[in-house]
Amino acid sequence: MTDTDYGRMTAPAEVRFERLLPGPIGTVWEFLVDSDKRGQWLASGPMEQKEGGAVELRFQHRDLSPHKVAPPERFKEMDEKGHVSRERVLRVEPPRLLVMSWGPSEVTFELVPESKGVRLILTHRKLSSRAEMVQTSGGWHTHLAILVERANGRVPKAFWTVFGTIEQDYEARIPK
Repeated sequence: MTDTDYGRMTAPAEVRFERLLPGPIGTVWEFLVDSDKRGQWLASGPMEQKEGGAVELRFQHRDLSPHKVAPPERFKEMDEKGHVSRERVLRVEPPRLLVMSWGPSEVTFELVPESKGVRLILTHRKLSSRAEMVQTSGGWHTHLAILVERANGRVPKAFWTVFGTIEQDYEARIPK
């Protein structure tokens, strides 16, 4: 893992990640909006691709890879039962921009074509506390690592293997 893999604070309640993915842009867009493709790296569920549209995210971290690893104790119940989040599309400009609610915060996905693929810029804004920023950063870091593997046609490691000690890294990186 390189230093550029880590998300960085871009404002007091905001973290940004960038990943270069293989194109074309339409393929990467499908990983954001298509339930089956999104379910391979983040969470499945329907999405109405219009402003104000409903989004249902069904998280089941253990299913993001055929490799199975027990979760940390604090995530055991969520890993067994899964988690459903109901959100809203705040802005959508296919195939370049998707903004959606994330509880009281919001997530922006920007796609920018580059000569070697498509740059995904993910910005999570309005995080309520440093603790939330640390946990959220660890989660996005892990999900994006799995997306990179899937987009490149590779089988990712188990979510909890990738997650490993990443939160500890963000605990050290995000200023107190």
